[in-house]
Amino acid sequence: MNKVNILVVGRHEQILQTVVRLINNNPEWHSVGALTDKDAIQLFSHEVFDLILLSSGIEPESEQNLRAYFTDHRPSVIIVQHYGGGSGLLTAEIYEALQGRMV
Repeated sequence: MNKVNILVVGRHEQILQTVVRLINNNPEWHSVGALTDKDAIQLFSHEVFDLILLSSGIEPESEQNLRAYFTDHRPSVIIVQHYGGGSGLLTAEIYEALQGRMV
């Protein structure tokens, strides 16, 4: 089975690294992180992501632009807003989003 490929976009480097590490602890998932919109778009353009995780700290206008870009270029991509919390909440958010895609 292929791993679920996840792009994490966040503004706080340490938090972003932690989220990516937690996601990569799941053997069914692979994630990479982007601190800037430019980096996120570049990664998205070169790799197929199943899910985009938007972490806290992204400015509203930037979030709208990213959502529009991602869905315009790949309408089937799942976009999840991650508000923080422990690894259990993060895992639940991802599983819930993936279940919604399978229904």
